[in-house]
Amino acid sequence: MSICPRIHFYEINDQAWFPSYLRSKVQASLTLAWRLKLPLIQHASPASLVSSVLRHLLNTSKSQYTIVDFCAGAGGPTPTIEKLLNEQLASETKAKDGDYNAVDFILTDLHPHLDAWQEAVKKSDNLKYISKSIDAANAPSELIKKKAQGRKVIRLFNLAFHHFDDELATQILKNTIETADGFGIFELQNRTLPSLLTITTLFPLFLLLPPFYFYNSPGHLFFTYIIPIIPLVITLDGYVSALRTRTPEEILALVEKSGVDVKDWRFSSGKETHTWATGGTMNWMAGMRGERGERDA
Repeated sequence: MSICPRIHFYEINDQAWFPSYLRSKVQASLTLAWRLKLPLIQHASPASLVSSVLRHLLNTSKSQYTIVDFCAGAGGPTPTIEKLLNEQLASETKAKDGDYNAVDFILTDLHPHLDAWQEAVKKSDNLKYISKSIDAANAPSELIKKKAQGRKVIRLFNLAFHHFDDELATQILKNTIETADGFGIFELQNRTLPSLLTITTLFPLFLLLPPFYFYNSPGHLFFTYIIPIIPLVITLDGYVSALRTRTPEEILALVEKSGVDVKDWRFSSGKETHTWATGGTMNWMAGMRGERGERDA
C-alpha cells in the first residue's frame, strides 16, 4: 500500500550539473543491481524477473515481436534481459524439438550512447540499436518498424517511466498506444515501506560490492570509499525514485486522460519479489494490442 501520493522530486543523477563521469559510475552500479542475485536474500536477479514476465506476456507469439528499449541509457539491463529471455526460449524450444526464433531487442534513447551500445551488440546477434535520437513521446514509427524488420513492436521502459512528469508520461503513453503493439513498464521500487527499507540497504550494499565488481576502476573505488558520492547518490535517488513511481491505476488514469482509443488493448500488472529479506519487489505494468480491451491491472 502506498504511503503517500506521488511526488515528482528530482534525482541528482538526472541533473545537468552532476558530472558525467560520476553519472556513468552510478549507472554502472544500477546496471549491476539489475543483474545481481545476492546469496540467501534473493532467489532471482531483477533482470531475470523481467525476462520471465516478458516471456509470459508474449505467450506463444514470441517470434512475432521485437522489443524496443526507449530509455536504454548506456544499455542498462536490456542486454542481460535479452540474453536471459532468448536462453529460456532456446531451452524450451529444444525440449519440444521445435525451431527456435530469437526475440530481437533494439536500444534507443533521446541521447544515444553509441560507444556503449556498439560494445553491447558485439556480444549478441539479437541486439541492435538506432543511432538517431529517439523521443519516446514522438517516436518515428516507420523507422522503428523498419529496424524491427516487419515484426510487431513492444516498447520497454526499465527503471525509466517514473522519470517523466504527468504531462510527458501522458504523451508517451498516447504515442505508444497509437504506434506500437505493446509496452512494458518495469520498476524496482514503489511508494511502500518495504521498498523504502530495501533502498536503505543500498548504501551499505554499494560499499561492499566495488572490490568484487569495480576493482579495475580506481575512480569508482575513490568515489566509494574516500568520497562516498556513488553509494550516497544511489540511495538518495532511490528514495526519490520510489516517491515518483506510479501505481498501475495511476498509469491507467494517464492513459484515459490522453483520450487514446484502447478498445483493442489489454492491460495487466503485477509484482515479483526480488529481495525477500526486505520485501523489495519488481513492479510492472504492461499493455498488449489485440486483446479486446480487457483489464487485469
